[in-house]
Amino acid sequence: MDQLLPSTPSHTATVALIPLRGGSKSIPKKNIKPLAGKPLCAWVLEAATAAKHIDAVYVSTDCPEIAAVVQGLNLGVHLIERLAEFATDEASTEAVMLHFMDHCPFERLVTIQATSPLLRAEDLDTALARFDHEPLDSLLSAVRTKRFFWNDDATPINYDPLHRPRRQEFSGTLMENGAFYITRRAILERHRCRLGGRIGIHEMPEHTALEIDEPEDWELVARCLAAQV
Repeated sequence: MDQLLPSTPSHTATVALIPLRGGSKSIPKKNIKPLAGKPLCAWVLEAATAAKHIDAVYVSTDCPEIAAVVQGLNLGVHLIERLAEFATDEASTEAVMLHFMDHCPFERLVTIQATSPLLRAEDLDTALARFDHEPLDSLLSAVRTKRFFWNDDATPINYDPLHRPRRQEFSGTLMENGAFYITRRAILERHRCRLGGRIGIHEMPEHTALEIDEPEDWELVARCLAAQV
C-alpha cells in the first residue's frame, strides 16, 4: 500500500522524515535493536518530536515490525509505507524523500538518520531558526575536525605543508556527520537532491561524528548516550 496512514496533520510547514529500512546486513534489525535502554530509532524520534520548530514527524518504513515499534513509543509519529523499490541497498535517501514529497505537504523537510542517535532537539531547533533567519535553501549538520587530510595522489586537501599551522591556530575542516539535513520543497523539486541553492551548515559537537554503521560502533555510541542522559 502506497499511502499515508491515518492522522495526517493539516498544518505541515516543517516536517521531519526518518527513513527506517527493515533490511540491515551489518547489524540485523538495527533500527529497532536496543541501544542504551531504547530502540535505536527512539533516540532520534524523541529528538524530532521534542523540537519546537517541527510540526509533524514521519517514519518511512517497509517493515511492519519497525512500524509496530514506532507506534509503541507513543510519540505521535506518523507512518508512511515505503515501497520495496525504495528499500534496497542501492536505493538512495533522495529516492525516499521524493516518494515522501509526493504524499505529504510541507515547506521545509528535515531528513534525520536513525544512525545518529546523539542528535538533540536543541540542534534541530537551533538549525531551523537559523535556516529561516538567514534565510537558507538547504542545510546540513557537520562536526569540525582539526586533522590534516590528503588525496590519494599525495596532495594536501585542507592545509599547506610549507606552512603547517599549530592546532590552536588551525580552524580545521567541517565534515558531514549525517545527523540531519533541511531542504526547502522547491529545492527538492528542482534539484531532486537534499542540498541546493543557498546552503548552510549547523555545527555539532565533535563526538556526534559517531554514527552506527558497524557492530563496533554500538558500544562507543552507547557510552556517549549514557554520559549525556
